[in-house]
Amino acid sequence: MNKEEFIKYVKDLGVNPTDEQLTQLEKFYQLLKEWNKKINLTRIIDKKDVYLKHFYDSLTIVKVVDFSQIDTLCDVGTGAGFPGIVLKIMFPHLKVTLIDSLQKRINYLKEVIKELHLEEIEAVHIRGEDYQGKFDVVTSRAVANIEKLVTYTMHLVSKEGYFIAMKGNIESELSEKVKRKLNKKYKIVKIESFFLPIENSKRSLIVMK
Repeated sequence: MNKEEFIKYVKDLGVNPTDEQLTQLEKFYQLLKEWNKKINLTRIIDKKDVYLKHFYDSLTIVKVVDFSQIDTLCDVGTGAGFPGIVLKIMFPHLKVTLIDSLQKRINYLKEVIKELHLEEIEAVHIRGEDYQGKFDVVTSRAVANIEKLVTYTMHLVSKEGYFIAMKGNIESELSEKVKRKLNKKYKIVKIESFFLPIENSKRSLIVMK
């Protein structure tokens, strides 16, 4: 996915990036590439793949969230900053907390925040289950299986908020038995499945309260 394709496809999602936001994404890519030489952030580093599998993929969460109605977001196990940094760039009004258990990744994220001049965003070195706070949206992308994931995240969801697990093909780990188990304590509001453009790999968003 080149930059022109990225713009076209995110507009199809209802996201209209400004020139400044596109410049920030480009700088984010350069920082990712540079830091990936020092610490293991991602195996996906080719520019076209980053724009598709990291930048565009991060923004697919808009399929289930109206960010104009959201103020606070927590990204648990953010890793290289996906989706948290991308969402902060595209929705600058968000107050964002990035959580990761590896200090090296937090150092990198703090550098990204500084270099992109992002405000009202923090990167915290802590495990998700140990963090305290309440957020409108809590998200986690490709971190752990859904049964484990809820133990890291659901205590962070505000009374009216949502947890959104961003997954690949979810069928294998979200059997009817697992759904029934999860629904005893939480509510699965929606499962949105779709295919990424160009390469057609499957993605799923699981929305829970």
